[in-house]
Amino acid sequence: MASMHDDDFPSVYQEVASLDDASLKDLLMKHLDRYSLRRGDFTLKSGRKSSWFIDSKATACHPQGMLLVGELLTRRLPAGVEGIGGLTMGADPVAFSVGAISTVSGRPLFTFSVRKTVKDHGGGGRIAGLLPVGSNVCICEDTVTRGTSIFEAVDVAETSGAMVAFVTAIVDRGGTVGAMCKERSIEYSPLVTAIDLGFDYEGS
Repeated sequence: MASMHDDDFPSVYQEVASLDDASLKDLLMKHLDRYSLRRGDFTLKSGRKSSWFIDSKATACHPQGMLLVGELLTRRLPAGVEGIGGLTMGADPVAFSVGAISTVSGRPLFTFSVRKTVKDHGGGGRIAGLLPVGSNVCICEDTVTRGTSIFEAVDVAETSGAMVAFVTAIVDRGGTVGAMCKERSIEYSPLVTAIDLGFDYEGS
């Protein structure tokens, strides 16, 4: 089995906790470049062609990537945010990393997952996990381009009685979600953008 340890990245929480935000972001971009970013000829979900593709889950599910994402995003969340989640499966590794890191860092947050379809047995509905009525939450995603998954999750969370205060993603490759959030008076801040990685936005 291949080793999941990479000497270029922190491997214990105390290491990431000691770094400032700029250093964490630099490490996250380096991790994304090494584990998630591919250059070539790709067809996106929208059918459009692109010279690059990023699978942010490869970073979000890597043990050292989890530390970087969880710590940086926990710091980024505004005061008053009580929980984090989003549309399965893109949001799941992001939310669960934040849930673990936030607890270790002394700011425990609950997590939830939005199912893609209504569950027709058990408790039913589209929410798995914890989403108390009246809670202030963050909706997250691994990568956003047009914002479809983000706003599907926003709508489900609000219909379920939560208040969406913040939206984020590991990588914003589209550049359109910020304006969409502004229209709905939701704060938006991705961890990394296409511009940060040296590419143009492709969401229009």
